[in-house]
Amino acid sequence: MKLRQFPTINGRKIRIAVVGCGRISKNHFGAIEQHQQDFELAAVCDVDPIALDAHAQQHKVPAYSDMAAMLQTEQLDMVALCTPSGLHAEQAMLAATHKVHVITEKPMATRYEDGLNMVKACDAAGVRLLVVKQNRRNTTLQLLKRAVSEQRFGKIHMVHLNVFWTRPQAYYDQGDGWRGTWEMDGGAFMNQASHYVDLLDWIIGPVEKIHAMMSTTRDIEAEDTGVLNIKWRHGALGSMSVTMLTYPQNLEGSITILGEKGTVRVGGVAVNEIQTWQFDEPRDYDSDIQSANYQTTSVYGFGHPLYYQNVVDVMRGTAEPETDGRSGLKSLELLVAAYLSARDDKSVGLPLHY
Repeated sequence: MKLRQFPTINGRKIRIAVVGCGRISKNHFGAIEQHQQDFELAAVCDVDPIALDAHAQQHKVPAYSDMAAMLQTEQLDMVALCTPSGLHAEQAMLAATHKVHVITEKPMATRYEDGLNMVKACDAAGVRLLVVKQNRRNTTLQLLKRAVSEQRFGKIHMVHLNVFWTRPQAYYDQGDGWRGTWEMDGGAFMNQASHYVDLLDWIIGPVEKIHAMMSTTRDIEAEDTGVLNIKWRHGALGSMSVTMLTYPQNLEGSITILGEKGTVRVGGVAVNEIQTWQFDEPRDYDSDIQSANYQTTSVYGFGHPLYYQNVVDVMRGTAEPETDGRSGLKSLELLVAAYLSARDDKSVGLPLHY
């Protein structure tokens, strides 16, 4: 099958605009600044006039409260969507109509159909759709991914993930009330634990079926706590426990893999510490385990600059995307399946059929 050809940008900087100046945007602004030899921040966009003005002054770029007006006025190559998840689909498709490439924060959408429509719109327009999965660039997870890819575990028997973080009611109450809503945000799985759901397929492999239970304690629509049972196509069993009710602060973000020839636990507050690494046969890179660990005060990790390096390479035509729209759909499909399972109290098989 012939691969789709996308235009490349060479001989000049990539003109990018950041849409949404909230919590996660600082990681994008920082990554763009670190890659300023390849990126030119051309504009910022936000419906909050205070946040918009602050970023416009800080970065000395034009400011827009309307994305459509920005796309019509500025000569952009790319937009980075840092807006509420429920807006990503509409904004990505709007950018595609102007032949502008799209980077979207996770999750790419709150509905699977919206994610599909994003992929179709960007394909039709001949522009890239890139989904941010910066945690894949964590040194700890890179080593774990390598070990799984090299089949060092032999048969994987069991996998377990924990996301024990805290989000007080004040977190959900800030802004204009979109946090924790089904339409714009989703709950603990779709928002806070989205990167950990991504590990289910990216590291372990295609999932056969899942069964979820969820509950809500905070004053929000979606869940703040849940458990997920998983069966992978290759026979492994696993589970995932997620809560935003941990007292008094974020405690743990971890993945444990138990196989016939290996046992690994990557823990810490955000999979930043390799705590157990045991295999029947050693490899030369086993000595890199301690140097792969890092301290972090942020559950976001430090992967955005590394992610943006891949974006540069993709736009220059020297690499393929690490996570494009189709890759983003895999974790979105798992998220939607989990919500369907919890709603209907039954196992849900994958892939979903629409």
